[in-house]
Amino acid sequence: MTANSQRRVLLAKPRGYCAGVDRAVQTVEIALEKYGAPIYVRKQIVHNVHVVRTLEERGAIFVDETEEVPEGAIVVFSAHGVAPVVHDEARSLDLRTIDATCPLVTKVHKEAVRFAAQDYDILLIGHEGHEEVIGTTGEAPDHIHLVDGPDDVANITVRDPEKVAWLSQTTLSVDETIATVEKLRERFPKLTDPPSDDICYATQNRQTAVKEMAAQSQLVIVVGSTNSSNSVRLVEVAKEHGADDAHLVDYAEQIDPAWLEGVDVVGVTSGASVPDELVQGVLAWLAERGYGEAEEIESVQEKMRFSLPKELRKDLRVTPV
Repeated sequence: MTANSQRRVLLAKPRGYCAGVDRAVQTVEIALEKYGAPIYVRKQIVHNVHVVRTLEERGAIFVDETEEVPEGAIVVFSAHGVAPVVHDEARSLDLRTIDATCPLVTKVHKEAVRFAAQDYDILLIGHEGHEEVIGTTGEAPDHIHLVDGPDDVANITVRDPEKVAWLSQTTLSVDETIATVEKLRERFPKLTDPPSDDICYATQNRQTAVKEMAAQSQLVIVVGSTNSSNSVRLVEVAKEHGADDAHLVDYAEQIDPAWLEGVDVVGVTSGASVPDELVQGVLAWLAERGYGEAEEIESVQEKMRFSLPKELRKDLRVTPV
């Protein structure tokens, strides 16, 4: 770094909470206020360590399986969605369910059901073991084949090459998904597209913002958890589009000062499940080390909002006196 250079911070916009995450977190918060603790949540409501810990402190109990919830209790289903069998399990235990599945994930579920009803082989682009993939696959297990990236396309076997459709996990890298679809179309020229792009608007917008920011940054810090698919993708996108280096951290304290050696410009962003207070913590950490006030790089405006789950809206209605 030259003697007269100025350390700068570029801050991606949009970043942080998307509409689906905001809705899911609010769902648990309002359920705790309305019904009192404990409120059970199947899986992590969103993939963020800080959010989960904060809700646990308020009385939420996170479980891995439906059978861990006491009979008759309230359980919230996470933003990533669940398979129909999970709803069946909840009914068998007489559980009161609140479904906080992101509406964009629900859309993919409905597409899977529709394609299966038409007897298509469905090629689901996504990562094995991800909760969203498990939930979507559960809608039509006999019809869905998982495709984990372009290199997996050669391994796919279908019944009728002329009756094949594709869907995708909503939090993937846009570029990788496009590359996978191109490979699939080479193998299956009659491949049917979903009615609309399945990659979530927020995932796309955050990746677009990072591409613009990374081109101007030597180092990009992404705030997010390691099990957050969209956060991990942001690190990859930053490295692919100009940043010399990029790292994922949950908290500012996890930043290694060695990353800043010789770095004039630091880009900062956060995954779609990250509260902005964690980003502010990173900005404060950087300011203490001579990086000035952050300059926002806005690539697109977001105005998307989702209403609360219908089960919660029903109980929040004011009863006339």
